[in-house]
Amino acid sequence: MDDPTGQKKQARHLQPKPLLITIDGPAGAGKTTVSRLLASQLGYRYVDTGALYRCVALAALQAGIQADEDEKLAIMCRDMRIQLQVNGGDTRLLLNGTDIIDRIRTPEISMMASAVSARPVIRKYLLQVQQELGAAKSAVFEGRDMGTVVFPHADVKFYLDAAPEVRALRRYREFEGRNSQTLAQVETDMRRRDANDSQRKLAPLKPAADALRIDASHLDIHQVVETMIAHIKRISQETA
Repeated sequence: MDDPTGQKKQARHLQPKPLLITIDGPAGAGKTTVSRLLASQLGYRYVDTGALYRCVALAALQAGIQADEDEKLAIMCRDMRIQLQVNGGDTRLLLNGTDIIDRIRTPEISMMASAVSARPVIRKYLLQVQQELGAAKSAVFEGRDMGTVVFPHADVKFYLDAAPEVRALRRYREFEGRNSQTLAQVETDMRRRDANDSQRKLAPLKPAADALRIDASHLDIHQVVETMIAHIKRISQETA
């Protein structure tokens, strides 16, 4: 998926009514890149909910807490403070006052985030955090259960997917030079995480019944965003 860096962005306020938009899908489908650009073009806030789970994963690893130690996780959440700071188009994530956005994109954090995301205590904690962030609408929320669990009544829902080998290659290129994993190892980890996320009993990864499904295997970022904007326009006209 093409990198939009350096592209001139112009906000497109397609409708006067503020919308809550969700974009779900598996790792490596391009959700982050697409969500950022879509939010920029709409003049909306962008919220990466996967980063919130990664933040919790980092906190647990730092505290030496295992993913299945629910009591310890509950105490950790009670004392934890997560903040999102938006400066221009840049969103920073703070854990107890410390910016950790550059420390949460590692294979270890990815696997831990997938594990803790299956724990009811963590989902309950972050559900409230996410719903508070979405109350004002005019936002694009990216995640894995945004349209099914967190915001079942969102105005517009998308499910972005791509073939596993395509997603693995994108993720490999994203982290190339920053970790020692081979492409094959990246794809193995990704398929394992797909299985964990889709087979868990609590909030499994799946498209919402009313989500527009987009296969981005052979689409670049601009084609995906154009498809989304066309759909948003149709929804806006139908509800006007």
